[in-house]
Amino acid sequence: MNSFYYTQSTKAAGALQTDQKNMPQSVGCSLSLRHQKERKWFSIFSSILSAAILGMEVCPVQVEADVSDGLPSFTIVGFASSQVKEAQERVRTALKNMEIALPPKRITINLSPVGIRKEGAGFDLPVAAAILCALRLVPASSLSQVMVMGEVSLSGAIRHVPGVLPVVIRARELGCHTCIIPKDNEQEASLVKDIRIVAVQTIKELIRFCTAPEKYESIQTAGSQKTPGLQRKYEVDFADIQGQESVKRAAEIAVSGFHNLLLIGPPGSGKTMTARRIPTILPELTFEESLELTKIYSIAGLLSKEEPILLSRPFRAPHHTSSAQALAGGGRNPKPGEVTLAHRSVLFLDEMPEFSKRALEILRQPLEDRRIQLSRVQGTYTFPANFLLVGAMNPCPCGYYPDMNRCTCSPGSVQQYLQRISQPLLDRIDVCAESPELGYDQIIGSREEESSAQIRSRVEKVHLIQKKRFQGTSCQFNSEIPPSRVRQFCSLDEEGEQILKKAYESLHLSGRGYHRILKVSRTIADMEGCERIGAAHVREALGYRTPDKKYWK
Repeated sequence: MNSFYYTQSTKAAGALQTDQKNMPQSVGCSLSLRHQKERKWFSIFSSILSAAILGMEVCPVQVEADVSDGLPSFTIVGFASSQVKEAQERVRTALKNMEIALPPKRITINLSPVGIRKEGAGFDLPVAAAILCALRLVPASSLSQVMVMGEVSLSGAIRHVPGVLPVVIRARELGCHTCIIPKDNEQEASLVKDIRIVAVQTIKELIRFCTAPEKYESIQTAGSQKTPGLQRKYEVDFADIQGQESVKRAAEIAVSGFHNLLLIGPPGSGKTMTARRIPTILPELTFEESLELTKIYSIAGLLSKEEPILLSRPFRAPHHTSSAQALAGGGRNPKPGEVTLAHRSVLFLDEMPEFSKRALEILRQPLEDRRIQLSRVQGTYTFPANFLLVGAMNPCPCGYYPDMNRCTCSPGSVQQYLQRISQPLLDRIDVCAESPELGYDQIIGSREEESSAQIRSRVEKVHLIQKKRFQGTSCQFNSEIPPSRVRQFCSLDEEGEQILKKAYESLHLSGRGYHRILKVSRTIADMEGCERIGAAHVREALGYRTPDKKYWK
């Protein structure tokens, strides 16, 4: 096939040069209609639709190819990164190994719009498809309203790329009827309904599809509406924890109202053990939440081939050496950080004071706004960050303060250690609970403890109460009530009002701290099925503020 095109081009070139010599001077360089038709092979233009991922947004990109006369070359323009520019060698070699030799022509690839930086290997397959269209090896009509994405290996195989799920969703919004993606991304893409998915393994399969699209086997997605988390099983359970009733109670309150939680106690008292079991008492993911989380993990490139959709809420536990950029996200083209990967789930910071000051302070804005904004020269990128923060820490460097019989730290070192967590960050933590050291009888206790399923059933009832309360508003949980509507949703009885007033003056609470106590009280009242917040609810909520006042004097 390629020798045919090369022979025809040689003959056409000779005929064109002969006719140009015989043209009268008055005609100049203009060509007759017959010559213009022959000339089309020498300067042929094609355009393929692909996409670039900018933060959480998907921007459509036109991959334009022009094959024309001139010195043989292969050029990619359009604000392309080095990864994208390397596509010219990958595609050229892949086509050669597929027995498709490129003619000695000038090949120019343009990625439009040029104002957006293009990154990643996902443009390899669109570049190959655009060249094949320009060489008339595949009909251009077969790729009309089709989005193409994939990495090409030197052998011509099509490899997995990140971000396919949001790209397919964007293609459906743009009115595309088909998406051509790598075979390894097939299950991920099939989550989107009402769009045809063509999963290819080689460039030859792409050509086969373009030659006869109606005969090619593909997936007509339906987008399963079942809740995927119902069959998910956890390897840990709250029944594993002996004793520590107060810590379990604090964890249940935190999950019920989606309140941030801080656990303080000596080493080995079960802080980490409790935190790792919190996802087991969170309600199961709905299909919409699962799709949202899968989209985030697809962009981050963290989806596995075995599990292309998230079936359970993720538990993110970064090491204390993690940088501020690792928590918030970053890069020239920003990628999701830990606060986004923990969206609608748990971000656990073990040994919280060991994190750098900058890393901890960067959490203040997403804890308040439930999203994080990263500004770059190219623009501002917004990532979702509605997560439940769970922190665990020792009260001092040795871990045994205020037990002065065992603590070896000086008062100055204790205060210096605690001051690594600032008061503004503490104000954003609603529930602070002490995890006492367990006695021997508690450790060897054989009492049957409550399972995660039992606790989760109570949590789901409280979530249902909040869902009905906040219907028609932007709130979902008690922790999200805006200050202007706190009094509307958190009405106190007279005794509760008096207790809270005295606590505000004696504990020197900030305005944020006062509102957060009200919100925790609202959650405790919901757990008991009470419409109004009573004195007992306020007292328990205040009890979760006293540990921070005890240590951070």
